[in-house]
Amino acid sequence: MVRLAKFYLVCYNSLQSLGWFVSLLRLLPCLVPPFPVHSAYVVAGDLICFLQTCAILETVHAAIGLVPTAPLLAFLQWGGRIHFILAVVRQIPEVQSSPSVFITFIAWSISEVIRYSHYALTTLKVCPAWLTYLRYTAFIPLYPIGVGPGEMWTMYQALPFVKKRDLYSGFFEKFSMSYRSFLVGVLVLYPFLWLKLYQHVFKQRKSKLGKGSRKKRA
Repeated sequence: MVRLAKFYLVCYNSLQSLGWFVSLLRLLPCLVPPFPVHSAYVVAGDLICFLQTCAILETVHAAIGLVPTAPLLAFLQWGGRIHFILAVVRQIPEVQSSPSVFITFIAWSISEVIRYSHYALTTLKVCPAWLTYLRYTAFIPLYPIGVGPGEMWTMYQALPFVKKRDLYSGFFEKFSMSYRSFLVGVLVLYPFLWLKLYQHVFKQRKSKLGKGSRKKRA
């Protein structure tokens, strides 16, 4: 049973890493003049929607004890991204060509290639020290970039279109509010929720790398 679980986790993380690597390859041409960042969703949107939807399995992994992660934390991470990509970007074509979508996608792709590769190799107990260091260091610039000029800026740009179309009115009227009001609330709370996650990953970094990590790499 343990071997089966290990095999499954290696397969899952390897496939996710491969998927995000393909996404990254599709996005890289956007960094070459004339910098067609407006095409980020066209070239990688469907793949990223698929990969992020599949990531619901990580909440299941945490819930059944397959990985040592708090189920609520796993769900919040997944829920935040799936709301962004499916409820906002996919449903509002006007924001799909925004540079902020490219910023989000490139930050997600780089961080996920590193993260899933690290998980897969760690499960096999063959993860090199440099990848562990990268896993717990690359997030320092990538997370703020993906959240600020990426996700939050995209959601802010979506507000006029949400209001114009009265998006998801059938669902939110049950709660005597509009989706636009909900999205404004998300934008207000997002920095505080993100900061909690950011601090959590810093604690993980300290635990995984420790004070002696610099000496070991020297």
